[in-house]
Amino acid sequence: MRIGLLGTGPWAAMAHAPALDEHPGLDFVGVWGRRPDAAKALADRYGVRAYDDVDALFADVDAVAVALPPAIQADLAVRAARAGCHLLLDKPLATTVEQGRAVVDAAREAGVASVVFFTTRFVTETAAWITEQAGVGGWFTARAQWLGALFGSDSDSPFADSPWRQEKGALWDVGPHALSVLLPVLGDVRRVAAAVPGPGDTVQLVLDHTDGASSSLTLSLSAPAAAAGAGVELRGESGVTVLPEGTENAVTALVHAADALLTAAGTGEADPCDAAFALRVTEILVEAEALLESTTH
Repeated sequence: MRIGLLGTGPWAAMAHAPALDEHPGLDFVGVWGRRPDAAKALADRYGVRAYDDVDALFADVDAVAVALPPAIQADLAVRAARAGCHLLLDKPLATTVEQGRAVVDAAREAGVASVVFFTTRFVTETAAWITEQAGVGGWFTARAQWLGALFGSDSDSPFADSPWRQEKGALWDVGPHALSVLLPVLGDVRRVAAAVPGPGDTVQLVLDHTDGASSSLTLSLSAPAAAAGAGVELRGESGVTVLPEGTENAVTALVHAADALLTAAGTGEADPCDAAFALRVTEILVEAEALLESTTH
């Protein structure tokens, strides 16, 4: 599968480009970015073409991987799908329901496959745990914490200057990770029962799930470095279990996501983490955001 990369930022350089380059089933063709000089630098590193025209890239490939802010990703994903390209996207799919639905509709109408990179779903250990717990059932409640130190005073993260993260905060950056674990285990969300702000960009949510369970989420990019980390605890009829720590890095997880895209494209069967699933995550986050705004005003 010939694939191109859209994006030249830290995530594209750290994860996407090396994953596309090392995957044996992909032919990494080229890079397009909003900054042509950065696209050329990244393309030169991997011996591929830097594209000035994104439509020319679409014409040369079978698929695109996207490492761009969600609003830009969504618009380009629609164009890529209409050009016949399969989609390897990042979370969140979009930050509005309308943009997310446009991606889903375009992919369906064009008959192209989509996979959205919810990291935890593509790390071998954590993916196996999620599948196992979904099969167990009988869960009563869950607690998820995704605490980053991105905006902490001692942060040196290359993502701290990301404008969309500064605007949308933890709800949209790490909220998708938490939901990607909870939804397949506890079922869809009937309603966001509560949304409460905390320190910095911290948000606490209470969710009511269709299978009868409830969950609480604490999301932050403002935690002190010593307090950062992610975890999920489930409690139910079979006892208590916690999400294991994965040992694979983001590049390896992205290779697994590319495997999933190849499978979906080859079989025509939707991947569990396709654009439609990512749209549902966006819908829940939009509901939570609206509730949060009503609480704070």
